[in-house]
Amino acid sequence: MIIGLTGGIGSGKSTIAQGLAQRGYAIYDCDREAKRIIAEDKAVQKAIIDLLGEDAFVNGTYNTAYVAQRVFAKPELLQALNAIVHPAVAKDIKDRKGSKELLFVESAILFDAGLASLCDKIIIIEAPEEVRIARTLARDYHNETTQENIDKVRARIRAQKKSPASTEALQGNIYTVVNDGSSVLSSVIDRVSSLAAG
Repeated sequence: MIIGLTGGIGSGKSTIAQGLAQRGYAIYDCDREAKRIIAEDKAVQKAIIDLLGEDAFVNGTYNTAYVAQRVFAKPELLQALNAIVHPAVAKDIKDRKGSKELLFVESAILFDAGLASLCDKIIIIEAPEEVRIARTLARDYHNETTQENIDKVRARIRAQKKSPASTEALQGNIYTVVNDGSSVLSSVIDRVSSLAAG
């Protein structure tokens, strides 16, 4: 069974995934696995080079800085890159779907990447905006709570799309878990694991 685990920046999704891993659950980290696929899959590498040029890889290593510079300057290139990487990630997940173990698929862009349809259930981690800002400042800005940094985090939150309404196939199988810091983290993880197994 595949459980989609998603949530916006600062929701605590990755921390919850780490807690689930510590309890022995299998976690598929889409960001990490996408990097692995890019590093190993020759067909994906060729498609990226065809799109962005030979400089996309240096001595066989993905040139993240170059790729980021290219795709964020041209949204159509980012869309085309995603159209290469996201299906490869989806195929990798499908290859594991036959396993009897419970697999949590962690992705901030679960819906946008077209991965929701692979999931038997989806759990969305939510938190109030002020909590998300504080967590992101602590993680990415070393707790420097300047107005400039706060504005940067707010912009990142706004840039993330809201999760669409449940698809017909998933109706009744999309759950929301609030991780606002008022509950002990272990109890939030208990709730997530209970929903997944229930």
